Amino acid sequence: MNFDYESHKSHESRMSKIRSLLLLMAFCVSLGLNAQESGDSIKVARPVTASYMFEIGSAHLADTYLTPLKYNGWKLGLAYERFQAMKFNPEGWVMRYWGELEVDRTENPARNATMWLADLNLSWAMMHRWRLEHELSLYLGGLTGVDLGALYNDRNGNNPVAAKAAWTVDLTAMATWRYRLGRLPILLRYQATMPLTGVFFSPDYGELYYEIYLGDHKDLVHGAWPGNYFSLDNLLTADLQFGGTWLRLGYHCLWHSSRVNHITSRQITHAFTIGITGEFLSLNPRRPSPLPTIPAL
Repeated sequence: MNFDYESHKSHESRMSKIRSLLLLMAFCVSLGLNAQESGDSIKVARPVTASYMFEIGSAHLADTYLTPLKYNGWKLGLAYERFQAMKFNPEGWVMRYWGELEVDRTENPARNATMWLADLNLSWAMMHRWRLEHELSLYLGGLTGVDLGALYNDRNGNNPVAAKAAWTVDLTAMATWRYRLGRLPILLRYQATMPLTGVFFSPDYGELYYEIYLGDHKDLVHGAWPGNYFSLDNLLTADLQFGGTWLRLGYHCLWHSSRVNHITSRQITHAFTIGITGEFLSLNPRRPSPLPTIPAL
């Protein structure tokens, strides 16, 4: 039997490299685990503050694409809101999700025609938080969201529907104040949101949607700014903290108007809000003890 010295030497070299690589990988894994344990020791828990709300109130609609008249009636809405401190800086930054499905039913002054609005609003915001004295906190940041909906006027035979679609980047500001009414903890909150820029959809005055379907796509998307797309969303809430579940009472007011292609559209709603709020926290069962928590509100 011939002994191939060179082949044996090459095999030993490869095995040595593999052993070195395995040792290096084990060392890296060990460093990673140690770093993770070290990071976990300084992490904080970020509870989620979630709210489910029902809104009822008045609605005032106008859209000159469908009719020159103003319509008045009622609004119903279902909303979901979620707050959580940001992972990269829980003390200083907070994020907010918002989703609302709204239905408005309105009538003309003669009460012989009805106009409906169905609208879906979804948004995400990130705000910087400043904790002040006397349990007062201020928040300021940016928000981006989409608004999709449609108006329907049952009196129009030829063109009864006006579609609504917009994507905007907004400025949002909020203030919260915690205090006690006797033994009852209460969280008061006011938030205002206004679009700064974005895009929105609008056909030409008198243009049929059938023409758009046939390929007339000119001048349908418009840049949004406060001069042609103004909106001010105001939300005032009071969370009465009965143990782990809070009762939310509030007032929601929306002023919205747009003007483009000789079409003016307005929506004004005032609604009473009632809902349930709670904090939810997911903990890792492998952690030896609960982490310190930083709530978003």
